[in-house]
Amino acid sequence: MKNRKPLAVVIAAFLCLESIAAPAAERPRPKLQEVPFTQVRITDDFWLPRQETNRIASIPVNLDNLEKAGNLEDFRLAAHHATNGFRGPVFMDSDVYKAIEAASYSLANYPDPDLERHLDSIISTVAAAQQPDGYLDTWFIVKQPGQRWTNLRDCHELYCAGHMIEAAVAHFQATGKRTFLEVAIRVADHVNSIFGPEPKRLGYPGHPEIELALIKLWRCTGEQRYFDLARFFIENRGKHFFALEHNTPEAKYDGTYWQDDVPIFDHKSIKGHAVRAAYLMSGATDVAAETGSKPLLAMLDRVWSNTIEKNTFITGGIGPSAHNEGFTRDYDLPNLTAYQETCATVALAQWNHRMALLYGDSKYADVVERALYNGVLAGVSHDGTKFFYVNPLESAGTHHRQAWFGCACCPPNAARTLASLGGYAYAAGKDSLWVNLFIQGEVTTEIGRRKVGLRVKTDYPWDGKVVLEMMLDSPTRFELRLRYPGWCRDATVKIKRKQITDLHMDHGYIVLAREWKRGDRVTLTLPMPVQNVAANPGVEADRGMLALQRGPLVYCLEQCDQTGPVTSIVLPPQAELRAERDETLLGGMMILKGDAEIVAEQDWNRRLYQPPARPRPVAITAIPYYAWDNRAAGPMRVWLPAVPGLVNAPVTNAAAIAH
Repeated sequence: MKNRKPLAVVIAAFLCLESIAAPAAERPRPKLQEVPFTQVRITDDFWLPRQETNRIASIPVNLDNLEKAGNLEDFRLAAHHATNGFRGPVFMDSDVYKAIEAASYSLANYPDPDLERHLDSIISTVAAAQQPDGYLDTWFIVKQPGQRWTNLRDCHELYCAGHMIEAAVAHFQATGKRTFLEVAIRVADHVNSIFGPEPKRLGYPGHPEIELALIKLWRCTGEQRYFDLARFFIENRGKHFFALEHNTPEAKYDGTYWQDDVPIFDHKSIKGHAVRAAYLMSGATDVAAETGSKPLLAMLDRVWSNTIEKNTFITGGIGPSAHNEGFTRDYDLPNLTAYQETCATVALAQWNHRMALLYGDSKYADVVERALYNGVLAGVSHDGTKFFYVNPLESAGTHHRQAWFGCACCPPNAARTLASLGGYAYAAGKDSLWVNLFIQGEVTTEIGRRKVGLRVKTDYPWDGKVVLEMMLDSPTRFELRLRYPGWCRDATVKIKRKQITDLHMDHGYIVLAREWKRGDRVTLTLPMPVQNVAANPGVEADRGMLALQRGPLVYCLEQCDQTGPVTSIVLPPQAELRAERDETLLGGMMILKGDAEIVAEQDWNRRLYQPPARPRPVAITAIPYYAWDNRAAGPMRVWLPAVPGLVNAPVTNAAAIAH
């Protein structure tokens, strides 16, 4: 097989770190188009139940909690010109908008008159709060009238406006109604009247988001001014505006947290607040895709390589530190204290989805898959009613999902991602259909102005067999491009039961170019052995440790499945685990079972040194990381020591040791 991706034993391979490539200016840019989720029908046993739970549980829970927490009441106060009574932090409006976006996506695929009426009511409340000049931010209308646009760094006005625009575009596309879209257009026009080249004001958001939202509004309306404003915000970032805004002397200014330390074109690494960073890179990718800016493309390549090669957790998330909700230094990827905010994982998936469309390279779609199947999905409980804000890779048994948060950005963010999942699965080129995620169902789109349909049958991610059947009105010539996952080796392809012995590969995609007829079948088989994964030695927290992965899923050990303490279990490199189907566990899943080792307790009373305890065999069970903390509370670990010496073995007589 030509150009087959090799299996690696380090985490770099699993994160698809094939980032050594031609300079950005020399790399072809396919300019692929996302196939909208509305043209994708999901019917599988993995994602469909989760989308249904999202629809009947998570979205209603989000809307209910927004009422209880005061988010919606803040809009009512603004509509009635109140100047007191505001509840919550400065970014309260944004969570309402994300919840509207999630509900709109759900309506597009699952019409629900009651939900639609509920949204109409919320949108009416939002619209009533809008000021005559188009301005709309309840914090400043109610709590700080007269102070609008005075603190772009901290007060999230542009961030909230961005989420409003995204929600309004989603609502319009889902329902055809312009009620919310007109509100967002007035907000965008108000922002455009203030910010831009002279004689307008310099400025950009402390929390990026509006940039990518303006691109969506431009594509929805065709109004060039929205693209131009997004470009203005992107290309001017890094001029130390926040130092000027807050009268901070240049010598004392460090804008790293806000990605305001250097001009946008000069960034070399991912830095600062994780969600802000990935949203900024998403907007920059959208702008670069249209302008072809060589400096911007080169920056994106540099920052992407640094992010994926040195700053991404095996579960597909980013941001190790709680103190800044972001980055510290390269290879700082702790387990017990991993922050890995759910929103940051969503943002990383969004950015890499855009990079995949820009370059047509499977390594970006690999990151999207890893994030969706692990970090994003872990953010929501199995019943859809509780949520993780922080996603550690190890727990002492005290970290649990919550019903809501004072800063409630993650629940509606996860909801909108799950509701629009199909939009990540396919892309269309001039003469090609690109398959990025393997999800059972159907997709319809246009290739070369001809309608193309594809029916997919698979039990992915539990099984690597994917059958794709053509649904065509007439014979059509195009390229079918199938992602060759970075975690896989020895994939095989059959067309009408005939195996293709010499696969043509291009940037991680299997390219099948021919004239296709209705009923033609392609069978892609992706072997899914259980794999032990090691981390780059630079990751101090994982030296001498191994993790378990099968297909796109990362696994973990939960205490409730083990016969001994999780913290005493050793996973020798030679350990072989097998995959078994358990239909009784959380709706059914593939678990891993096998033999490992466990270190016995030792008595350290009045002893400073003694020979280490000998490990003994022990049977272990691993479950997908996304499923942890849905049953009995207890310790959890993703990374396990490969040798006994790294185990924090339990001890007896701890009091004697303490004294």
